[in-house]
Amino acid sequence: MAAPTQYSQEEVEELREAFSKIDVDSNGFITANELSDLFKAANFSLPGYRIREIVQNLMTAGDLNNDGQISFDEFINIVHGLKSTEVAKTFRKAINKKEGICAIGGTSEQSSVGTQHSYSEEEKYAFVNWVNTKLESDPDCKHLLPMDPNTDDLFSAVGDGIVLCKMINLSVPDTIDERTINKKKLTPFTIQENLNLALNSASAIGCHVVNIGAEDLKEGKPYLVLGLLWQVIKIGLFADIEISRNEALIALLRDGESLEDLMKLSPEELLLRWANYHLENAGCKKVNNFSSDIKDSKAYYQLLNQIAPKGEEDGIPAIEVDMTGLREQDDVKRAECMLVQADRLGCRQFVTATDVVRGNPKLNLAFVANLFNKYPALQKPENQDIDWSSIEGETREERTFRNWVNSLGVNPRVNHLYGDLADALVIFQLYEKIKVPVEWSRVNKPPYPKLGGNMKKLENCNYAVELGKNKANFSLVGIAGQDLNEGNHKLTLALMWQLMRRYTLNILEDIGGGEKVNDDTIVRWVNQTLSEAGKDPISGFKDGQISTSMPVLNLIDAIQPGSIRYDLLKMEDLSEEEKLNNAKYAISMARKIGARVYALPEDLVEVKPKMVMTVFACLMGRGLKKV
Repeated sequence: MAAPTQYSQEEVEELREAFSKIDVDSNGFITANELSDLFKAANFSLPGYRIREIVQNLMTAGDLNNDGQISFDEFINIVHGLKSTEVAKTFRKAINKKEGICAIGGTSEQSSVGTQHSYSEEEKYAFVNWVNTKLESDPDCKHLLPMDPNTDDLFSAVGDGIVLCKMINLSVPDTIDERTINKKKLTPFTIQENLNLALNSASAIGCHVVNIGAEDLKEGKPYLVLGLLWQVIKIGLFADIEISRNEALIALLRDGESLEDLMKLSPEELLLRWANYHLENAGCKKVNNFSSDIKDSKAYYQLLNQIAPKGEEDGIPAIEVDMTGLREQDDVKRAECMLVQADRLGCRQFVTATDVVRGNPKLNLAFVANLFNKYPALQKPENQDIDWSSIEGETREERTFRNWVNSLGVNPRVNHLYGDLADALVIFQLYEKIKVPVEWSRVNKPPYPKLGGNMKKLENCNYAVELGKNKANFSLVGIAGQDLNEGNHKLTLALMWQLMRRYTLNILEDIGGGEKVNDDTIVRWVNQTLSEAGKDPISGFKDGQISTSMPVLNLIDAIQPGSIRYDLLKMEDLSEEEKLNNAKYAISMARKIGARVYALPEDLVEVKPKMVMTVFACLMGRGLKKV
């Protein structure tokens, strides 16, 4: 994982971002096909056979493991080697587009620091139509909608923060308390608050918002707006593609496969399996991706025909899919005929006929996810020998840690906390975030061999525990590498908590000029701030008054006087529902004044000391910045 010394840390981060854009299925690797598509996206004027030769040469030189896949390390070496090749200039230009293979037909813009960024017109068009559809009846957005997808309306519309806040709530309901969104008589200050609220809330649901600031959104920087909006939309599209929320997905279980195997699949992998399940039922060839394999629209036609309501159940009127368009000889015309049928299902979203023919992977993935969400056409198995009790939904604590990890931009993205930490690669990235150096030469990297692969992962986990004990000085008594590798819930969460706690304290120490911070330090600062504002102190992170959220709200008001609307709150003799309403308001207000809080309202109501500590720590960080 160590980059060549020729690259600065900033350059490595740029390349990592480019790599993640090319790695559209987020599995930590890119393939020859993805590299080939990248050249095409760059409009490189070479015949197909020449591009194939170049790709083959790059694969030969860069695929250190000779496994047909390129990891980030290997990608770094390829880019470094391109300095002396004829394709260097074009290839570098392509990866610097930051939208990877999704930037076909993209538009460039010059940033204030002279860096060239590109964005995809196709994505802008798709996202504008999605936002228009989702928010068309929202009275708070009528001053902005409908946006014209053929203009730059989107980039100015996000400038007051309202649309972003609304889209976040659509993706993860109740993330933002509507009472905290400034909606009328907006000023530069209240707009700034809305944008703070949107960015910190996006981070809390697992979006990577590093290097995106309120000013960037206010200015409507296209590549940043589209990048953030895609993350928000994707989280919403993928929300129900998870077995604990949709048990009918168990119909996708294959012979010889355990339920645990199925539960480890990412949403992207489940979508591909879902599509192939229906294609197999139709007697058709399976697809390996939602890019090159769907370009002729034939798989889409068969998928639509399989999932269309037949009028036999739930009283949904039957919708007949007209298959005559399959006979159309022109790919674009055939794709358009297919989309007409998708429109009859109410699913003509995200892709145009051209996007299908070009195989735009991001937009086609969104198109398929929307199809699944509207018409999964799966039946929960009745007679299979399945232990239904083993299907547990994600706990609040697990979700908080997963969102925190993803907001830091780890690669690959974490979908299932325990399974995705089993090789410790994400844990190593977190160690680096808390300034614990990792000897990457000791780390085994994927793809792992079929025989002995788990041993390689276990070696990583042993090293992760070693780092925690010897370098991070964590308390890991009774925790071994095997516990991480096997996904022991209690012990894995113990490590995750210490990582998150250290990350939070490091931020406070950086703000405070390096002075060491602990729980007592935070409590003292909180009480001093409350006292100076004439508010009641807390006894600690277990104080029963925290269940009302009043200590948190009072601290917010002390940091930013006049920010809390006490008339919206119930302050005495609270029911559980009223406590939760206060907590929702408190968490959103903390984010609104600039604190990046990951805890959930229920953590305050139930006075969960660990999460309560992070809330007060984040507010302390915000307060110290004010000094």
